[in-house]
Amino acid sequence: MLKQAVCLFSLSLALVLGVVSGDPITSCSQTPYPQVCYSFLNSDPIVAHAKTSLGFGQLNLQACRDRAQQVQQLASSFHMGLLDDRARGAWADCLELSQVTVGHLNRLTGSAGTMSAEDVQTWLSAAMANQETCRNGFLDFNLAPQLPSLPFTSNNVSQLLSNSLAVSGSDPKPLPKPGGGRRLLSGGFPDWVSAADRRLLQSSTVKANLVVAKDGSGNHKTISEAVAASVKLRSGTSRFVIYVKAGVYSENVEVTKSMTNLMLVGDGIDKTVVTGSRNVQDGSTTFRSATFAAVGNGFIARDMTFQNTAGPQKHQAVALRSGSDLSVFYRCSFKGYQDTLYVHSQRQFYRECDVYGTVDFIFGDAVAVLQNCNIYIRRPMSNQKNTVTAQGRTDPNENTGISIHNSRVTAASDLKPVQGSFKSYLGRPWQRYSRTVFMQSNLDSLIDPAGWLEWSGNFALSTLYYGEYENTGAGADTSKRVKWGGYRVITSATEAAKFTVGNFLSGNSWLPATGVPFTAGLL
Repeated sequence: MLKQAVCLFSLSLALVLGVVSGDPITSCSQTPYPQVCYSFLNSDPIVAHAKTSLGFGQLNLQACRDRAQQVQQLASSFHMGLLDDRARGAWADCLELSQVTVGHLNRLTGSAGTMSAEDVQTWLSAAMANQETCRNGFLDFNLAPQLPSLPFTSNNVSQLLSNSLAVSGSDPKPLPKPGGGRRLLSGGFPDWVSAADRRLLQSSTVKANLVVAKDGSGNHKTISEAVAASVKLRSGTSRFVIYVKAGVYSENVEVTKSMTNLMLVGDGIDKTVVTGSRNVQDGSTTFRSATFAAVGNGFIARDMTFQNTAGPQKHQAVALRSGSDLSVFYRCSFKGYQDTLYVHSQRQFYRECDVYGTVDFIFGDAVAVLQNCNIYIRRPMSNQKNTVTAQGRTDPNENTGISIHNSRVTAASDLKPVQGSFKSYLGRPWQRYSRTVFMQSNLDSLIDPAGWLEWSGNFALSTLYYGEYENTGAGADTSKRVKWGGYRVITSATEAAKFTVGNFLSGNSWLPATGVPFTAGLL
């Protein structure tokens, strides 16, 4: 009965993924990790039964999900009291991340007939980001010798994910066929943002489900209390709005994966402020250092400031981390130094936002577009160089990257008087397939003529994708840019269009519902 259920499940998945059936063993030779593929297809009796009639892609994905579940069960049974405080913190991150990964893979195997190819790539890419984030937590505390024995890193989950990504297709996504693109709705919003959310984002007054006020005039005095209360008060999956009155809220807030379609509305940048100071130097992983973390899908924030005040001497200290799919930040500010804005995973859009930082201060492995934003480079420590981005794509088939469009990169007030004393760059490759583009933006004179900085020697210089298209300003001259194999000055509008809101983020399909204004294509 179980074997029959598996076969029925896998056949339905075949219809979803559209992978042509073939000899699975032969197909293994075409994956990035063929030995892992052979091992799983030959060792699992259920898979062995199914592989006579099912497509290779379905078998690979099934093996990936089964192994991720095994890892989650094994890690959950471990007694964390045997670890020191820092290792325990990194382990706890890995547990949370592995739960999210299992959730992504369950969505892929339980949504027959409802998944798009983009959803498949997004969720597999997010699962890959989770694996790397788990690993990075141990590296934050120089615990690399422990990595080979961890269930999270020693059970081939990353390799199985890489194989599944390779089977499901590569990126950049093809451009829509003429006449087949998603249409813009009235007001210039893409159709993935509902009419109700458009009204919320555009309205000068918002009818809130809950009000947060430090003076006690609302339903709650802290944002965390209101977020927790929303779980009990909401009905269904409709948008739940929390209005946060002006004030400085010193707290660390997390919108968990169960808190979907939540919206926070403040009274404006630097009026409604969420602040914290967690950092790696004081014992938090980079992942856990975030002042505000959004994981629940469909999160929206408007007219708020998120900051981490740890300072440059504390190194990694995140102001906001988002792993929320289809999340939107409109007229918000993010203030920190190193690692300010963690675009961790999935699809994210930032419009008319301010981002402040020094080292790698927009980083992560999401599909992220920042449009009409101000990017302010702050004064770093005396021995540091500034890098705006550090994108974390680890696999060439991930659909992730950072696209900065129609924005401005300039010096913050503390750097401007001494900007000649520090070198500032557009980014450096955190991972092998790092992908970042600056398009139709104004780059001020503080940007070094080389434009981009190495991470470590020749690492990733030929495998990354760094592009610049029609930028202006004193720092936009590309004549003295780096000569890396992966860097290019984009001259084709067709190539540049791959990284617009409409194509890279598929914004036309979901942004209209949020009400955030955006430009779907190039200017």
